[in-house]
Amino acid sequence: MTVIETIRKSIAPEMQLFAQTFADALRTDNPMLESVNEYVLQKSGKQLRPMLVILSAKMCGEVNQTTLDGALSLELLHTASLIHDDVVDDTLERRGKPSVNARWTNKIAILSGDYILSKSLECSARTDNLAILKAMANIGMQLSDGELLQLISEKLSSESEKNYFTMIRKKTALLFSTCTEVGGISVNATEEQLLHLRNFGEYLGICFQIKDDIFDYSENINIGKPTGNDIRDGKLTLPLIYALQNTDGEDKERILGWLKNKDYSSENIHFITEYTHKNGGVDYAVKKMTEFKNKAIDELSSFESNDIRNSLIMCAEYASSREF
Repeated sequence: MTVIETIRKSIAPEMQLFAQTFADALRTDNPMLESVNEYVLQKSGKQLRPMLVILSAKMCGEVNQTTLDGALSLELLHTASLIHDDVVDDTLERRGKPSVNARWTNKIAILSGDYILSKSLECSARTDNLAILKAMANIGMQLSDGELLQLISEKLSSESEKNYFTMIRKKTALLFSTCTEVGGISVNATEEQLLHLRNFGEYLGICFQIKDDIFDYSENINIGKPTGNDIRDGKLTLPLIYALQNTDGEDKERILGWLKNKDYSSENIHFITEYTHKNGGVDYAVKKMTEFKNKAIDELSSFESNDIRNSLIMCAEYASSREF
């Protein structure tokens, strides 16, 4: 049994209800949308985010319809953002299969993503909970903000690492934090509980994103998306930032030239990958990822020790140890 399967087991009935509501939400009488939605449903991934909503709710109370609607809204928002991201990044593969824009067209991907985003808003409105609605409105703005920050953070500077963490907090960590927060809100968790849940989700999200960025310097065929994409897109992520900021010489200048001129040949990407490994960039990223994993786990210490808390700890362990 995998880690994800073990986590799912602790909330199996709730995840079955979620799966049904997720499928129902994507039903439509529009043939084109139906085709896209069925395709999206087939490759919907591990659904870690709705699991975080449900686990957080169950740790503080009883899962209810508001919990499920909140989980659904967040998963739909995440799904829409991935479809849009693949268009922005011109990504042709997602989870080992063609992305929506590769399978159809950019226009269809954008419009389908818009439809799913609207469904997300509809589900959050169904909760009739102002705190949840505010959280959803905030995450929608911050996701776009984070993506735009990444697009303009292509030049190396003394602020690059600081800017990197600002960007991944907006782009990734806040979504995880909102998942755990919405779960708590749905069962009337106390302010203290909500604070720990938000912090747990944020640190978990940072850990998760650093791991994703480490994957870009890997040759693991199980990842389900091409490696070297961040380099090819001119994105400065933590491994390369550290390697460049802590070295000097001709190789560094050569890489900075490639980044400036967007010269991303296969040979250059291979050279940058090797350079990053050789100069401690990946090791440093692993160290920082482990720090945030441990911070996430520490946030759970005030909750009762039980299977649900153990499942949340496993989520943090999974984020840092996963192979794809």
